[in-house]
Amino acid sequence: MSRRALEHIASEIGADVVETSDELGDASVTVRPSALHRTLEFCRDDPRLRCDLLLDVIGVDYPDRAERFDVIYSMRSLSTGERVRVKTRVADGEPVSTASDLWNSANWAEREVYDLYGVPFSDHPDLRRILTHHEFKGHALRKDYPIEKGQMCYVPEKLLTDEEIRFGPQLYGRTMDRSDAVVEEEEISSDYLTVNLGPSHPATHGALRIEALLDGETIIHSKSEIGYLHRCFEKESEDHTWQQIIPYTDRLNYVSALTNNVGYVLAVEKMMAIEVPERCQTIRVLVAELGRIMDHLVCVGTNLVDIGALTNFWYFFNAREHLYTVVERMCGERLTTSYTRIGGLYRDLYEGFEDELRHSLGKVEEAIGEVTALVQRNRIFMDRAVGIGAISQEDAINWGWTGPCLRATGVDYDVRKASPYGGYETYDFDIPVGENGDVYDRVLCRIEEMYQSIGIVNQAMDRLKPGPIFSEDRRVTMPPKDEVYNSIEGMMNHFKLVFEGIQVPAGEGYGFSEGANGELGFFIVSDGSGNPYRIKVRPPCFPIFSSFTELVKGHMVSDAIATLGGLNIIAGELDR
Repeated sequence: MSRRALEHIASEIGADVVETSDELGDASVTVRPSALHRTLEFCRDDPRLRCDLLLDVIGVDYPDRAERFDVIYSMRSLSTGERVRVKTRVADGEPVSTASDLWNSANWAEREVYDLYGVPFSDHPDLRRILTHHEFKGHALRKDYPIEKGQMCYVPEKLLTDEEIRFGPQLYGRTMDRSDAVVEEEEISSDYLTVNLGPSHPATHGALRIEALLDGETIIHSKSEIGYLHRCFEKESEDHTWQQIIPYTDRLNYVSALTNNVGYVLAVEKMMAIEVPERCQTIRVLVAELGRIMDHLVCVGTNLVDIGALTNFWYFFNAREHLYTVVERMCGERLTTSYTRIGGLYRDLYEGFEDELRHSLGKVEEAIGEVTALVQRNRIFMDRAVGIGAISQEDAINWGWTGPCLRATGVDYDVRKASPYGGYETYDFDIPVGENGDVYDRVLCRIEEMYQSIGIVNQAMDRLKPGPIFSEDRRVTMPPKDEVYNSIEGMMNHFKLVFEGIQVPAGEGYGFSEGANGELGFFIVSDGSGNPYRIKVRPPCFPIFSSFTELVKGHMVSDAIATLGGLNIIAGELDR
Protein backbone atom coordinates (compact mmCIF):
# COMPACT_ATOMS: atom_id res chain seq x y z
CA MET A 1 0.00 0.00 0.00
CA SER A 2 3.03 2.31 0.34
CA ARG A 3 2.85 3.54 -3.27
CA ARG A 4 -0.85 4.39 -2.95
CA ALA A 5 -0.16 6.18 0.32
CA LEU A 6 2.50 8.31 -1.36
CA GLU A 7 0.19 9.19 -4.23
CA HIS A 8 -2.52 10.14 -1.74
CA ILE A 9 -0.14 12.42 0.19
CA ALA A 10 1.20 14.00 -3.00
CA SER A 11 -2.30 14.76 -4.25
CA GLU A 12 -3.03 16.68 -1.04
CA ILE A 13 0.29 18.48 -0.52
CA GLY A 14 0.85 19.23 -4.20
CA ALA A 15 3.87 21.25 -5.35
CA ASP A 16 5.43 21.24 -1.87
CA VAL A 17 6.34 17.57 -2.33
CA VAL A 18 9.99 17.37 -3.36
CA GLU A 19 10.28 13.62 -3.89
CA THR A 20 8.76 10.29 -2.88
CA SER A 21 10.13 6.79 -2.41
CA ASP A 22 8.82 3.35 -1.51
CA GLU A 23 12.24 1.73 -1.21
CA LEU A 24 12.22 -1.47 0.87
CA GLY A 25 8.44 -1.21 1.21
CA ASP A 26 8.47 1.93 3.37
CA ALA A 27 6.60 5.00 2.16
CA SER A 28 8.81 8.09 2.35
CA VAL A 29 7.89 11.60 1.22
CA THR A 30 10.15 14.66 1.25
CA VAL A 31 8.44 18.04 1.53
CA ARG A 32 9.53 21.65 1.79
CA PRO A 33 9.96 22.93 5.36
CA SER A 34 6.98 25.26 5.01
CA ALA A 35 4.73 22.26 4.30
CA LEU A 36 6.07 19.92 6.98
CA HIS A 37 3.50 20.59 9.70
CA ARG A 38 0.62 20.47 7.23
CA THR A 39 1.86 17.14 5.86
CA LEU A 40 2.24 15.60 9.30
CA GLU A 41 -1.23 16.75 10.31
CA PHE A 42 -2.68 15.31 7.10
CA CYS A 43 -0.98 11.93 7.68
CA ARG A 44 -2.35 11.83 11.21
CA ASP A 45 -5.92 12.89 10.48
CA ASP A 46 -6.63 11.52 7.00
CA PRO A 47 -9.02 8.53 7.29
CA ARG A 48 -7.06 6.52 4.70
CA LEU A 49 -3.70 6.98 6.43
CA ARG A 50 -4.53 7.45 10.14
CA CYS A 51 -0.88 7.61 11.22
CA ASP A 52 -1.78 7.98 14.86
CA LEU A 53 1.53 6.74 16.30
CA LEU A 54 4.62 8.95 15.93
CA LEU A 55 7.46 6.50 16.36
CA ASP A 56 10.46 8.80 16.16
CA VAL A 57 12.03 12.01 14.91
CA ILE A 58 15.40 11.49 13.23
CA GLY A 59 18.20 13.81 12.23
CA VAL A 60 20.84 13.13 9.57
CA ASP A 61 23.78 15.42 8.80
CA TYR A 62 25.05 16.03 5.26
CA PRO A 63 27.69 18.76 5.82
CA ASP A 64 28.55 19.17 2.12
CA ARG A 65 24.97 20.02 1.23
CA ALA A 66 23.46 23.51 1.34
CA GLU A 67 20.38 22.09 3.05
CA ARG A 68 22.57 20.38 5.58
CA PHE A 69 20.11 18.41 7.71
CA ASP A 70 17.41 15.87 7.04
CA VAL A 71 14.68 15.92 9.70
CA ILE A 72 12.56 12.78 9.42
CA TYR A 73 9.30 11.94 11.16
CA SER A 74 8.58 8.20 11.30
CA MET A 75 4.91 7.28 11.76
CA ARG A 76 2.76 4.19 11.89
CA SER A 77 -0.97 3.56 11.74
CA LEU A 78 -2.18 1.12 14.37
CA SER A 79 -5.40 0.48 12.45
CA THR A 80 -4.13 0.12 8.86
CA GLY A 81 -0.55 -0.96 9.51
CA GLU A 82 0.71 1.73 7.14
CA ARG A 83 4.23 3.06 7.79
CA VAL A 84 5.07 6.53 6.53
CA ARG A 85 8.17 8.71 6.81
CA VAL A 86 7.88 12.45 6.23
CA LYS A 87 11.17 14.21 5.61
CA THR A 88 12.29 17.80 5.15
CA ARG A 89 15.69 19.35 4.45
CA VAL A 90 16.91 22.46 6.23
CA ALA A 91 20.04 24.59 6.31
CA ASP A 92 22.13 25.02 9.44
CA GLY A 93 20.16 27.21 11.84
CA GLU A 94 16.93 27.08 9.81
CA PRO A 95 13.99 26.36 12.12
CA VAL A 96 11.55 23.49 11.70
CA SER A 97 7.93 23.77 12.81
CA THR A 98 7.36 21.64 15.89
CA ALA A 99 4.95 18.72 15.79
CA SER A 100 4.53 18.67 19.56
CA ASP A 101 1.05 20.11 19.11
CA LEU A 102 0.15 17.02 17.06
CA TRP A 103 1.81 14.31 19.19
CA ASN A 104 3.10 14.54 22.73
CA SER A 105 5.89 12.14 21.77
CA ALA A 106 7.35 14.79 19.44
CA ASN A 107 8.41 16.87 22.45
CA TRP A 108 11.36 14.75 23.59
CA ALA A 109 12.11 13.41 20.10
CA GLU A 110 12.56 16.93 18.71
CA ARG A 111 14.63 17.93 21.73
CA GLU A 112 17.00 15.07 20.87
CA VAL A 113 17.45 16.31 17.30
CA TYR A 114 18.03 19.82 18.64
CA ASP A 115 20.54 18.56 21.20
CA LEU A 116 22.59 16.33 18.90
CA TYR A 117 22.35 18.34 15.65
CA GLY A 118 21.44 21.89 16.64
CA VAL A 119 18.27 21.98 14.54
CA PRO A 120 15.85 24.49 16.15
CA PHE A 121 12.11 23.76 16.34
CA SER A 122 9.92 26.85 16.29
CA ASP A 123 7.14 27.06 18.92
CA HIS A 124 8.50 24.06 20.79
CA PRO A 125 7.31 24.29 24.44
CA ASP A 126 10.59 23.21 26.08
CA LEU A 127 13.49 23.30 23.61
CA ARG A 128 16.61 22.43 25.59
CA ARG A 129 19.18 19.66 25.64
CA ILE A 130 18.04 16.21 26.68
CA LEU A 131 20.84 13.63 26.26
CA THR A 132 23.91 15.79 26.82
CA HIS A 133 24.65 18.05 29.77
CA HIS A 134 23.26 21.57 29.68
CA GLU A 135 26.85 22.94 29.68
CA PHE A 136 27.87 20.77 26.72
CA LYS A 137 29.41 22.69 23.81
CA GLY A 138 28.56 21.71 20.24
CA HIS A 139 26.31 19.02 18.81
CA ALA A 140 27.67 15.52 19.16
CA LEU A 141 26.17 13.79 16.10
CA ARG A 142 27.26 16.38 13.57
CA LYS A 143 29.83 14.88 11.24
CA ASP A 144 32.36 17.58 12.13
CA TYR A 145 32.20 16.83 15.88
CA PRO A 146 35.31 14.74 16.76
CA ILE A 147 34.35 11.31 18.04
CA GLU A 148 37.24 11.27 20.51
CA LYS A 149 36.50 14.68 22.01
CA GLY A 150 35.56 14.73 25.68
CA GLN A 151 34.07 17.46 27.82
CA MET A 152 33.90 17.92 31.57
CA CYS A 153 30.58 19.35 32.77
CA TYR A 154 29.98 19.86 36.48
CA VAL A 155 27.08 22.16 37.33
CA PRO A 156 23.77 20.35 37.98
CA GLU A 157 20.83 21.59 35.96
CA LYS A 158 17.85 23.13 37.73
CA LEU A 159 14.91 21.53 35.95
CA LEU A 160 12.08 23.50 37.54
CA THR A 161 12.26 27.27 37.11
CA ASP A 162 11.74 29.69 39.96
CA GLU A 163 8.42 30.71 38.44
CA GLU A 164 7.21 27.12 38.27
CA ILE A 165 8.13 26.59 41.91
CA ARG A 166 6.59 29.89 43.03
CA PHE A 167 3.27 29.64 41.27
CA GLY A 168 2.89 25.87 41.24
CA PRO A 169 -0.53 24.59 40.14
CA GLN A 170 -2.08 28.06 40.09
CA LEU A 171 0.00 28.89 37.03
CA TYR A 172 0.31 25.45 35.47
CA GLY A 173 -3.28 24.47 36.03
CA ARG A 174 -4.48 27.15 33.63
CA THR A 175 -1.80 28.41 31.29
CA MET A 176 1.91 28.21 30.60
CA ASP A 177 2.05 31.96 29.92
CA ARG A 178 2.09 34.04 33.10
CA SER A 179 1.11 37.19 31.22
CA ASP A 180 -2.24 35.60 30.42
CA ALA A 181 -2.81 34.14 33.87
CA VAL A 182 -4.97 35.77 36.49
CA VAL A 183 -3.03 34.91 39.64
CA GLU A 184 -3.74 36.77 42.84
CA GLU A 185 -0.93 37.04 45.36
CA GLU A 186 -3.06 35.38 48.03
CA GLU A 187 -3.36 32.33 45.73
CA ILE A 188 0.38 31.87 45.75
CA SER A 189 1.50 29.22 48.22
CA SER A 190 4.94 29.17 49.82
CA ASP A 191 4.46 25.64 51.14
CA TYR A 192 5.59 23.82 48.00
CA LEU A 193 8.72 21.72 48.36
CA THR A 194 11.11 20.65 45.59
CA VAL A 195 12.74 17.23 45.92
CA ASN A 196 14.90 15.08 43.69
CA LEU A 197 13.80 11.51 43.02
CA GLY A 198 17.09 10.04 41.88
CA PRO A 199 19.62 9.59 40.57
CA SER A 200 20.67 8.23 43.98
CA HIS A 201 17.25 6.73 44.75
CA PRO A 202 17.44 2.92 44.34
CA ALA A 203 14.32 2.87 42.17
CA THR A 204 15.98 5.17 39.60
CA HIS A 205 19.07 2.92 39.36
CA GLY A 206 21.52 5.82 39.33
CA ALA A 207 20.50 6.89 35.85
CA LEU A 208 17.29 8.93 36.13
CA ARG A 209 16.41 12.14 37.94
CA ILE A 210 12.99 13.65 38.52
CA GLU A 211 12.76 17.06 40.14
CA ALA A 212 9.32 17.16 41.73
CA LEU A 213 7.30 19.96 43.24
CA LEU A 214 5.38 18.66 46.23
CA ASP A 215 2.35 19.87 48.11
CA GLY A 216 2.76 17.73 51.20
CA GLU A 217 3.45 14.31 49.66
CA THR A 218 1.47 14.98 46.50
CA ILE A 219 3.36 15.67 43.26
CA ILE A 220 1.83 18.73 41.61
CA HIS A 221 4.49 19.29 38.96
CA SER A 222 7.77 17.68 37.89
CA LYS A 223 10.38 17.43 35.16
CA SER A 224 12.69 14.57 34.25
CA GLU A 225 16.37 14.45 33.36
CA ILE A 226 18.12 11.62 31.51
CA GLY A 227 21.54 11.15 29.94
CA TYR A 228 23.44 9.85 32.96
CA LEU A 229 24.33 6.64 31.12
CA HIS A 230 24.78 8.08 27.63
CA ARG A 231 27.15 5.66 25.84
CA CYS A 232 27.20 7.30 22.41
CA PHE A 233 25.83 4.23 20.59
CA GLU A 234 24.89 6.19 17.49
CA LYS A 235 28.18 8.12 17.28
CA GLU A 236 30.26 4.99 17.84
CA SER A 237 28.28 3.15 15.16
CA GLU A 238 29.58 5.57 12.54
CA ASP A 239 33.16 4.58 13.46
CA HIS A 240 32.76 0.79 13.34
CA THR A 241 31.86 -1.86 10.81
CA TRP A 242 28.34 -3.23 10.57
CA GLN A 243 29.34 -6.47 12.28
CA GLN A 244 31.27 -4.71 15.06
CA ILE A 245 28.09 -2.92 16.17
CA ILE A 246 26.45 -6.12 17.42
CA PRO A 247 28.15 -5.98 20.88
CA TYR A 248 26.90 -2.41 21.24
CA THR A 249 23.31 -3.59 20.77
CA ASP A 250 23.78 -5.82 23.84
CA ARG A 251 24.15 -2.68 25.89
CA LEU A 252 20.92 -1.02 24.81
CA ASN A 253 18.40 -3.04 26.79
CA TYR A 254 21.03 -5.10 28.55
CA VAL A 255 18.34 -7.13 30.32
CA SER A 256 17.25 -8.66 27.00
CA ALA A 257 20.39 -8.45 24.87
CA LEU A 258 19.39 -11.48 22.78
CA THR A 259 16.28 -9.66 21.58
CA ASN A 260 18.33 -6.58 20.63
CA ASN A 261 20.81 -8.75 18.71
CA VAL A 262 18.03 -10.16 16.58
CA GLY A 263 16.40 -6.78 15.95
CA TYR A 264 19.62 -5.17 14.70
CA VAL A 265 20.66 -7.89 12.27
CA LEU A 266 17.11 -8.04 10.87
CA ALA A 267 17.37 -4.32 10.07
CA VAL A 268 20.69 -4.71 8.24
CA GLU A 269 19.48 -7.81 6.40
CA LYS A 270 16.44 -5.85 5.25
CA MET A 271 18.79 -3.29 3.70
CA MET A 272 20.66 -6.08 1.90
CA ALA A 273 17.66 -8.30 1.00
CA ILE A 274 19.25 -11.30 2.73
CA GLU A 275 17.30 -14.43 3.61
CA VAL A 276 18.65 -16.67 6.36
CA PRO A 277 18.21 -20.47 6.55
CA GLU A 278 15.19 -21.95 8.31
CA ARG A 279 17.15 -23.25 11.29
CA CYS A 280 18.75 -19.85 11.85
CA GLN A 281 15.37 -18.13 11.66
CA THR A 282 13.84 -20.55 14.17
CA ILE A 283 16.71 -20.16 16.63
CA ARG A 284 16.41 -16.37 16.36
CA VAL A 285 12.74 -16.54 17.31
CA LEU A 286 13.61 -18.84 20.18
CA VAL A 287 16.35 -16.61 21.63
CA ALA A 288 14.32 -13.43 21.12
CA GLU A 289 11.54 -14.91 23.24
CA LEU A 290 14.01 -16.02 25.88
CA GLY A 291 15.19 -12.42 26.04
CA ARG A 292 11.60 -11.25 26.46
CA ILE A 293 10.98 -13.71 29.31
CA MET A 294 14.17 -12.68 31.13
CA ASP A 295 13.32 -9.00 30.71
CA HIS A 296 9.81 -9.45 32.11
CA LEU A 297 11.16 -11.47 35.05
CA VAL A 298 13.45 -8.58 35.95
CA CYS A 299 10.83 -5.89 35.34
CA VAL A 300 8.07 -7.50 37.41
CA GLY A 301 10.45 -8.70 40.11
CA THR A 302 12.04 -5.28 40.64
CA ASN A 303 8.72 -3.45 40.30
CA LEU A 304 7.31 -5.57 43.13
CA VAL A 305 10.39 -5.22 45.33
CA ASP A 306 10.31 -1.44 44.86
CA ILE A 307 6.93 -1.43 46.58
CA GLY A 308 7.96 -3.87 49.29
CA ALA A 309 7.08 -7.33 47.91
CA LEU A 310 10.51 -8.94 48.32
CA THR A 311 9.51 -12.62 48.11
CA ASN A 312 8.40 -12.28 44.50
CA PHE A 313 11.78 -10.84 43.61
CA TRP A 314 13.52 -14.02 44.78
CA TYR A 315 11.11 -16.29 42.91
CA PHE A 316 11.70 -14.48 39.63
CA PHE A 317 15.45 -14.01 39.95
CA ASN A 318 15.92 -17.67 40.79
CA ALA A 319 13.95 -18.56 37.66
CA ARG A 320 16.04 -16.13 35.64
CA GLU A 321 19.22 -17.86 36.83
CA HIS A 322 17.99 -21.12 35.31
CA LEU A 323 17.64 -19.40 31.93
CA TYR A 324 20.99 -17.65 32.28
CA THR A 325 22.68 -21.02 32.75
CA VAL A 326 21.36 -22.07 29.34
CA VAL A 327 22.26 -18.72 27.74
CA GLU A 328 25.78 -18.89 29.15
CA ARG A 329 26.39 -22.29 27.60
CA MET A 330 24.87 -21.16 24.31
CA CYS A 331 26.68 -17.81 23.93
CA GLY A 332 29.64 -17.92 26.30
CA GLU A 333 28.17 -14.89 28.07
CA ARG A 334 25.24 -14.32 30.41
CA LEU A 335 24.28 -10.67 30.05
CA THR A 336 25.91 -9.28 26.89
CA THR A 337 25.50 -12.11 24.44
CA SER A 338 26.44 -10.87 20.90
CA TYR A 339 24.83 -14.07 19.64
CA THR A 340 23.68 -13.08 16.17
CA ARG A 341 25.63 -12.21 13.05
CA ILE A 342 24.47 -10.42 9.93
CA GLY A 343 23.35 -13.36 7.82
CA GLY A 344 23.35 -15.89 10.64
CA LEU A 345 24.35 -16.73 14.20
CA TYR A 346 27.56 -16.81 16.22
CA ARG A 347 27.27 -20.59 16.54
CA ASP A 348 24.72 -23.39 16.65
CA LEU A 349 22.97 -24.71 19.73
CA TYR A 350 24.96 -27.05 21.94
CA GLU A 351 24.19 -30.73 22.45
CA GLY A 352 21.55 -31.17 25.13
CA PHE A 353 20.26 -27.61 24.70
CA GLU A 354 16.62 -28.58 24.28
CA ASP A 355 16.47 -30.78 27.38
CA GLU A 356 18.14 -28.14 29.55
CA LEU A 357 15.90 -25.38 28.21
CA ARG A 358 12.69 -27.33 28.75
CA HIS A 359 13.78 -28.00 32.33
CA SER A 360 14.53 -24.28 32.84
CA LEU A 361 11.21 -23.22 31.34
CA GLY A 362 9.48 -25.53 33.80
CA LYS A 363 11.20 -23.67 36.64
CA VAL A 364 10.09 -20.36 35.13
CA GLU A 365 6.47 -21.51 34.94
CA GLU A 366 6.61 -22.62 38.57
CA ALA A 367 7.90 -19.19 39.60
CA ILE A 368 5.26 -17.36 37.57
CA GLY A 369 2.56 -19.45 39.24
CA GLU A 370 3.95 -18.69 42.71
CA VAL A 371 4.16 -14.93 42.07
CA THR A 372 0.73 -14.77 40.46
CA ALA A 373 -0.79 -16.49 43.46
CA LEU A 374 0.96 -14.04 45.78
CA VAL A 375 0.00 -10.78 44.10
CA GLN A 376 -2.98 -11.12 41.76
CA ARG A 377 -5.61 -10.70 44.49
CA ASN A 378 -3.30 -9.39 47.19
CA ARG A 379 -4.99 -6.46 48.92
CA ILE A 380 -1.75 -4.58 49.69
CA PHE A 381 -0.50 -4.91 46.12
CA MET A 382 -3.85 -3.92 44.65
CA ASP A 383 -3.96 -0.82 46.86
CA ARG A 384 -0.52 0.14 45.58
CA ALA A 385 -1.21 -0.70 41.92
CA VAL A 386 -4.87 -0.43 40.89
CA GLY A 387 -5.59 2.98 39.39
CA ILE A 388 -2.00 4.14 39.92
CA GLY A 389 -0.13 5.59 36.94
CA ALA A 390 -3.17 4.98 34.74
CA ILE A 391 -3.32 6.22 31.16
CA SER A 392 -5.99 5.99 28.46
CA GLN A 393 -5.52 4.33 25.09
CA GLU A 394 -5.65 7.66 23.28
CA ASP A 395 -3.08 9.29 25.55
CA ALA A 396 -0.74 6.29 25.42
CA ILE A 397 -0.74 6.41 21.61
CA ASN A 398 -0.27 10.19 21.67
CA TRP A 399 2.82 9.71 23.84
CA GLY A 400 4.23 7.08 21.46
CA TRP A 401 3.82 4.07 23.73
CA THR A 402 4.30 0.54 22.38
CA GLY A 403 4.84 -2.87 23.94
CA PRO A 404 3.33 -4.18 27.21
CA CYS A 405 2.68 -0.66 28.53
CA LEU A 406 0.47 0.14 25.54
CA ARG A 407 -1.19 -3.26 25.57
CA ALA A 408 -2.07 -2.76 29.25
CA THR A 409 -4.45 0.01 28.09
CA GLY A 410 -6.32 -2.44 25.85
CA VAL A 411 -4.57 -1.75 22.52
CA ASP A 412 -3.62 -5.13 21.03
CA TYR A 413 -0.68 -3.79 19.00
CA ASP A 414 2.29 -6.13 18.75
CA VAL A 415 4.82 -5.92 15.90
CA ARG A 416 5.00 -9.72 15.77
CA LYS A 417 1.32 -9.76 14.74
CA ALA A 418 0.95 -6.39 12.96
CA SER A 419 4.08 -6.75 10.77
CA PRO A 420 5.31 -10.33 11.20
CA TYR A 421 9.00 -11.08 10.76
CA GLY A 422 11.14 -14.16 11.28
CA GLY A 423 8.18 -16.46 10.65
CA TYR A 424 6.12 -15.23 13.63
CA GLU A 425 3.00 -15.51 11.53
CA THR A 426 3.40 -19.30 11.69
CA TYR A 427 3.43 -19.45 15.50
CA ASP A 428 0.35 -19.78 17.66
CA PHE A 429 0.26 -17.13 20.40
CA ASP A 430 -2.09 -14.50 21.81
CA ILE A 431 -1.57 -10.84 22.65
CA PRO A 432 -2.43 -10.21 26.31
CA VAL A 433 -4.16 -6.88 26.90
CA GLY A 434 -5.35 -5.01 29.97
CA GLU A 435 -8.22 -2.59 30.52
CA ASN A 436 -7.14 0.30 32.72
CA GLY A 437 -3.53 1.01 31.72
CA ASP A 438 -2.37 1.17 35.35
CA VAL A 439 0.46 -0.43 37.32
CA TYR A 440 -1.66 -3.48 38.06
CA ASP A 441 -2.48 -4.17 34.42
CA ARG A 442 1.13 -3.63 33.34
CA VAL A 443 2.33 -6.28 35.80
CA LEU A 444 -0.32 -8.83 34.79
CA CYS A 445 0.22 -8.21 31.06
CA ARG A 446 3.90 -9.01 31.42
CA ILE A 447 3.13 -12.12 33.45
CA GLU A 448 0.77 -13.41 30.76
CA GLU A 449 3.27 -12.47 28.03
CA MET A 450 5.81 -14.76 29.67
CA TYR A 451 3.39 -17.67 29.34
CA GLN A 452 2.88 -16.80 25.66
CA SER A 453 6.65 -16.57 25.07
CA ILE A 454 7.17 -19.95 26.72
CA GLY A 455 4.64 -21.35 24.27
CA ILE A 456 6.51 -19.81 21.32
CA VAL A 457 9.84 -21.20 22.55
CA ASN A 458 8.35 -24.70 22.86
CA GLN A 459 6.91 -24.45 19.34
CA ALA A 460 10.31 -23.32 18.03
CA MET A 461 12.06 -26.29 19.67
CA ASP A 462 9.48 -28.66 18.19
CA ARG A 463 10.20 -27.40 14.66
CA LEU A 464 14.01 -27.27 14.90
CA LYS A 465 15.56 -29.25 12.05
CA PRO A 466 19.19 -29.92 11.22
CA GLY A 467 20.62 -27.45 8.75
CA PRO A 468 22.89 -24.46 8.22
CA ILE A 469 22.76 -21.42 10.49
CA PHE A 470 24.33 -18.99 8.03
CA SER A 471 23.23 -17.54 4.72
CA GLU A 472 25.15 -18.62 1.62
CA ASP A 473 25.31 -14.99 0.50
CA ARG A 474 29.04 -14.28 0.18
CA ARG A 475 28.48 -10.57 0.81
CA VAL A 476 28.13 -11.40 4.50
CA THR A 477 29.37 -14.98 4.98
CA MET A 478 32.97 -16.06 5.22
CA PRO A 479 33.90 -18.58 2.50
CA PRO A 480 34.82 -22.14 3.54
CA LYS A 481 38.47 -22.58 4.51
CA ASP A 482 39.23 -24.87 1.57
CA GLU A 483 38.20 -22.06 -0.79
CA VAL A 484 40.30 -19.53 1.13
CA TYR A 485 43.37 -21.75 0.92
CA ASN A 486 42.89 -23.08 -2.63
CA SER A 487 41.35 -20.28 -4.73
CA ILE A 488 42.18 -16.64 -5.28
CA GLU A 489 38.45 -15.79 -5.26
CA GLY A 490 37.94 -17.36 -1.85
CA MET A 491 41.02 -15.67 -0.41
CA MET A 492 39.93 -12.25 -1.74
CA ASN A 493 36.39 -12.74 -0.42
CA HIS A 494 37.78 -13.59 3.01
CA PHE A 495 40.24 -10.69 2.95
CA LYS A 496 37.66 -8.07 2.01
CA LEU A 497 35.14 -9.19 4.63
CA VAL A 498 37.80 -9.02 7.34
CA PHE A 499 39.50 -5.77 6.39
CA GLU A 500 36.71 -3.80 4.73
CA GLY A 501 33.67 -5.30 6.40
CA ILE A 502 30.22 -5.93 4.99
CA GLN A 503 29.23 -3.41 2.31
CA VAL A 504 25.60 -2.42 2.77
CA PRO A 505 24.10 -0.88 -0.41
CA ALA A 506 23.64 2.88 -0.31
CA GLY A 507 20.19 3.96 0.79
CA GLU A 508 18.05 4.23 3.89
CA GLY A 509 15.58 1.95 5.60
CA TYR A 510 13.83 1.23 8.86
CA GLY A 511 14.05 -2.20 10.44
CA PHE A 512 11.94 -3.03 13.48
CA SER A 513 11.06 -5.83 15.85
CA GLU A 514 9.05 -6.34 19.03
CA GLY A 515 11.49 -5.75 21.85
CA ALA A 516 10.69 -6.55 25.45
CA ASN A 517 9.61 -2.93 26.03
CA GLY A 518 7.90 -2.38 22.68
CA GLU A 519 8.88 -1.52 19.12
CA LEU A 520 12.66 -1.53 18.81
CA GLY A 521 13.63 0.19 15.57
CA PHE A 522 16.85 0.87 13.69
CA PHE A 523 16.74 3.60 11.04
CA ILE A 524 19.77 2.99 8.86
CA VAL A 525 21.47 5.29 6.36
CA SER A 526 24.24 3.69 4.31
CA ASP A 527 26.63 5.35 1.87
CA GLY A 528 27.72 1.98 0.50
CA SER A 529 30.85 1.73 2.61
CA GLY A 530 31.86 -0.72 5.34
CA ASN A 531 30.65 1.63 8.09
CA PRO A 532 27.14 2.98 8.68
CA TYR A 533 26.63 6.62 7.72
CA ARG A 534 23.89 6.88 10.35
CA ILE A 535 22.06 4.50 12.67
CA LYS A 536 19.20 5.91 14.69
CA VAL A 537 17.79 3.68 17.41
CA ARG A 538 14.10 3.88 18.18
CA PRO A 539 14.21 2.88 21.88
CA PRO A 540 10.74 1.86 23.10
CA CYS A 541 11.12 3.23 26.64
CA PHE A 542 12.21 6.73 25.49
CA PRO A 543 8.69 7.95 24.58
CA ILE A 544 7.24 5.99 27.50
CA PHE A 545 9.40 7.79 30.04
CA SER A 546 8.68 11.16 28.41
CA SER A 547 5.12 10.83 29.77
CA PHE A 548 6.20 9.97 33.33
CA THR A 549 5.71 13.46 34.76
CA GLU A 550 2.11 13.48 33.51
CA LEU A 551 1.43 10.01 34.90
CA VAL A 552 2.50 10.93 38.42
CA LYS A 553 0.89 14.37 38.61
CA GLY A 554 -1.56 14.37 41.52
CA HIS A 555 -0.15 11.12 42.94
CA MET A 556 1.94 10.52 46.04
CA VAL A 557 5.72 10.09 45.93
CA SER A 558 5.28 6.40 46.77
CA ASP A 559 2.95 6.05 43.77
CA ALA A 560 5.64 7.52 41.52
CA ILE A 561 8.01 4.70 42.53
CA ALA A 562 5.38 2.06 41.77
CA THR A 563 4.65 3.70 38.42
CA LEU A 564 8.30 3.97 37.40
CA GLY A 565 8.99 0.29 37.99
CA GLY A 566 6.04 -0.76 35.84
CA LEU A 567 7.25 1.33 32.90
CA ASN A 568 10.50 -0.68 32.83
CA ILE A 569 12.88 2.15 31.97
CA ILE A 570 16.25 0.67 30.97
CA ALA A 571 18.81 3.46 30.96
CA GLY A 572 21.03 1.95 28.27
CA GLU A 573 18.08 1.90 25.91
CA LEU A 574 16.67 5.21 27.09
CA ASP A 575 19.60 7.50 26.31
CA ARG A 576 21.81 5.13 24.33
